[in-house]
Amino acid sequence: MRIPSELLYTATHEWARREAQEIVVGITAHAQEELRDVVFVELPRPGQAVKQAQPAAVIESVKAAFDIYAPVSGTITRVNEAVTKSPQIVNQDCYGAGWLFAIAPNQPEEISNLLSAETYGKQLQPNAH
Repeated sequence: MRIPSELLYTATHEWARREAQEIVVGITAHAQEELRDVVFVELPRPGQAVKQAQPAAVIESVKAAFDIYAPVSGTITRVNEAVTKSPQIVNQDCYGAGWLFAIAPNQPEEISNLLSAETYGKQLQPNAH
């Protein structure tokens, strides 16, 4: 399973990438594999305030609906409208075209709470606690 080393991760299977003054957010390969066929994506509104580890978006698959949590607190700066029109993009390219939203962090120190690729990968191993 692909876990890009340049990204940071949450225990709830979101990835975060720093881009200038924003944190771009998506779901990991593990998450999209668990979801299987994504059929609906509900994104936050630009300008909406989000808090770290609180729900910010919803992804629905044919199996279930899952909350997507904000990896950092801040304000939503932009969203990926393409995934609302074509939700399968999340399954096809979760680390690229399937990104979900971007946050302007207002508490940059929260980034230190995120996991490295190595730590996230270890968490996914069977019997990891």
